[in-house]
Amino acid sequence: MLNPSDTLPQTNPGFSRMFAPGRLTLGVLFAIESYPGDAPTMVDQIRLAKRAEQAGFAALGVRDVPLRDPSFGDLGQIFDPWTWLGYVAGQTSSIALFTAAIVLPLRHPLHTAKAAASIDRLTGGRLVMGIASGDRAIEFPAFGVEHAQRGALFQEQVAYLENVWGNAYSQIHGTYGTLHDADLVPKPVARRVPLIVTGHSQQSIDWIARKADGWITYPRRMDLQVEVIRQWHDAVAATSPGKFKPFAQPYHIDLTADPDVSPTPIHGGHRLGRSWLMRHLETLERAGANHVLFNLKYGNRAAEAVLEELATHVTPRFPALGTA
Repeated sequence: MLNPSDTLPQTNPGFSRMFAPGRLTLGVLFAIESYPGDAPTMVDQIRLAKRAEQAGFAALGVRDVPLRDPSFGDLGQIFDPWTWLGYVAGQTSSIALFTAAIVLPLRHPLHTAKAAASIDRLTGGRLVMGIASGDRAIEFPAFGVEHAQRGALFQEQVAYLENVWGNAYSQIHGTYGTLHDADLVPKPVARRVPLIVTGHSQQSIDWIARKADGWITYPRRMDLQVEVIRQWHDAVAATSPGKFKPFAQPYHIDLTADPDVSPTPIHGGHRLGRSWLMRHLETLERAGANHVLFNLKYGNRAAEAVLEELATHVTPRFPALGTA
């Protein structure tokens, strides 16, 4: 089986646009709009995605939400993530395409492997694959999957993906059936699609540092997040010596028109002005964070106005790698 340490995800153009030691880049999560309730309008998304690419954002984020859960409050971009990525990929040229995140236990790994490798090939390696064990318990019975088994299934799927991407005619027998005398095609551009684990996905931080190419976890109070970032880089140094494995986080922002408005908490982030946002991002960069993925759902301004302000004043300080 292919070992993650035997490959260089940095050869993947999407990974290289998003991540480098000592640098922070920015992304934006679909839907690129503010909206009440759980369903965005999905209006003007491609135009805004193209603007984000031109403005120096490193990535566009896509979520995997198979079913509407009334208690959860957010459907993401509504459309199937692979279908939506194919649509977005055909109308952009360089920005990384980041799944944040594919719920592995709800899909057969061969379907996931083929879909991911197809997007990766068709875009010349722009796919960076965030993966998760799943946090919406209501979805699991509909797919005939035991919610309590999601951690073990997640581990099995990570190994499965690495195997079929990195080897020809893999021989696999396990939970998902028996594979023999047949091959998964296409193969990814860089031999494997970079895998970024979301949250803990029922795993230890050492397992994530050893098996994944990076980690994206939830925002916290800054002093706590700085400590989590330190723990991550320490775990990488201990389990994968000499390897760069980035740290990323999502961040909900309600960006005010007044740049000097100080931060007040909202779900998953802050309502704040541009000056405070810059300070926040610079603190994260100094602490060792490598990517922040903005979510505009809770904004009070039009997403286009927020995107333009970020493009004018913020992304020039934190540009996508290779675009400065």
